[in-house]
Amino acid sequence: MHASAREGSSPKIYALDTNVLIHDPNAVFNFEEHQVLVPMVVLEELDKLKVGSTALAADARQSVRTIDAILGGATPQQIMEGVGIERQHTQQSVGTLSIMMPRDPSASILPAHSNDNRIINDLLALQAQHQEAEVVLVTKDINMRLKARGSGLQSEDYHNDQLISDIDSLTTGYHALEGSFWEQIEAVAPQNIRGERYHVIDKTVLAEVLNEPFYANQFFYDQKEFVGRIHRVEEAQVSIEMLNTGVLMRQKAWGMVPRDLFQAMAMYLLFDPEIDLVALNGAAGSGKTMLALACALEQTMETKQYKRIIATRSTRGLDEDIGFLPGTETEKMQPWLGAFTDNLEALHAEDFDPGSSQDFVGAKVPIQFKSLNFVRGRSFQQSFMIVDEAQNLTPHQIKTIITRAGQGTKVVCLGNLAQIDTPYLGPTSSGLTYMSERFKGFEHGGSITLEGVARSRLAAYAESHL
Repeated sequence: MHASAREGSSPKIYALDTNVLIHDPNAVFNFEEHQVLVPMVVLEELDKLKVGSTALAADARQSVRTIDAILGGATPQQIMEGVGIERQHTQQSVGTLSIMMPRDPSASILPAHSNDNRIINDLLALQAQHQEAEVVLVTKDINMRLKARGSGLQSEDYHNDQLISDIDSLTTGYHALEGSFWEQIEAVAPQNIRGERYHVIDKTVLAEVLNEPFYANQFFYDQKEFVGRIHRVEEAQVSIEMLNTGVLMRQKAWGMVPRDLFQAMAMYLLFDPEIDLVALNGAAGSGKTMLALACALEQTMETKQYKRIIATRSTRGLDEDIGFLPGTETEKMQPWLGAFTDNLEALHAEDFDPGSSQDFVGAKVPIQFKSLNFVRGRSFQQSFMIVDEAQNLTPHQIKTIITRAGQGTKVVCLGNLAQIDTPYLGPTSSGLTYMSERFKGFEHGGSITLEGVARSRLAAYAESHL
């Protein structure tokens, strides 16, 4: 729920900006017992945005439907006073929802040349009228929040789906231990290791050694080349899959071998048939796309585990600009998915005839380049689905994509939280962050943060010095 809704018991009036309702079409349910206002200006903006087949239009339509479902058959007078909001699934009434009509423009403080200023002016007039209540503007637009505070109006970001406050606390998917893991385990409790693939230890013992929270499909490694993966976490015991650096570094996918232990751990998750969702976060050049593509080709052409590879990408402007490009959907997507073709070239660079190798792959493997517009409403079976630039997705959008996964489909989300191009998202509010945190502990999901820059010594130097 919204953080501010829990503070104090004084009545509060939360006014939602358009970008909040686009970010989370169900945002109106997340303000507990307080009053929620939707300015008329916001409804006008949603009306303009709702037309089309883009993800933005779909979110706008869902927001309008949500508001309409709450207001239902209420009279104009009831809407002005506030209609009770029933919490989803529980039918429990919480707070109220109302539409805020425009105020007298002659009393405006800010020039009414923009919708943002119109909303702030209307809220300032409302605040003067209801001095007993606390009026708060909720928007993901930083500049609008600054203008509101400068005008004497409280404003804040929408944090309902923000699970962490500091990006440094985001799960990396692994723990680094000093010394020997087994020596530390023995110092806490004697162990009887019989050489099996899995070793079961007491949960409190592992917690004392790792000294931080752990969950299923998380790795840990020591300085003696031991690597373990937490296979299953039960009430009192933890099952550990025993690996080592040599085993992981000998993996190969479509001729590619991991360059470091982090890539090796990611490859292990990408190859595991029991893992349905993998999130790879890392700096530019850390090998996210190449790893995913190599493992996809290996499991599609060699082991035949998947029937097709589906590649999609979130990029600012994609929804609007793709329609102006010529050709089929695949041809329209080619400029946006150049990272995949670049990595396909790199994977076959050592072949006798790289061009023929790429043509062979293109002819034998059904690699489908899909726009996010066409992913909505579909279900993909037996597919290896790669979602590139996932850091630019909202939590609601990433949910829409992952729920498209049918039987036998693996979804791999790639992103760099330091390169977010969407104006209303940050590293802590990105859909990639939200997904990584939500799926912690899911026995069929895993997350790895890749380190290092694998492109070139120039790229490595630029990443650390620029």
